[in-house]
Amino acid sequence: MERSTVNPWPWSVELGYSQGQLVRGQDRTLYCSGQGAMGEDGKPRHADDMGAQLALAVDNLEAVLEEAGMTLAHLVRLTVYTTDVDRLFEHYGVLAARLGAARVAPATTMLGVTRLALPELMVELEGTAVA
Repeated sequence: MERSTVNPWPWSVELGYSQGQLVRGQDRTLYCSGQGAMGEDGKPRHADDMGAQLALAVDNLEAVLEEAGMTLAHLVRLTVYTTDVDRLFEHYGVLAARLGAARVAPATTMLGVTRLALPELMVELEGTAVA
């Protein structure tokens, strides 16, 4: 797979994401469902703790990627849904650090939503990965 970033403006790179990802020659594409702060038993975790919910959502996204033989480094698209954008930004370093460690800056969109599938959830990550 050959990947190149598309960034007509430098400011997004400073925030840890790219405006676009151009991919050529991929063999596999994985479309990940939204991952939230759910335990292995399917129950929500970390009520009212945005930082812990974000960390677990990244863990869960990483588990789906790993099951497909991929890592965070394969992400080309990431959508972040949150019930509180301002509160998420207070903890955004949790996500940025994990993406930075994987040396990836996927095309990213953040959306503020009224609620997620379960009322206890405050953040959900949906990704597309290619290998």
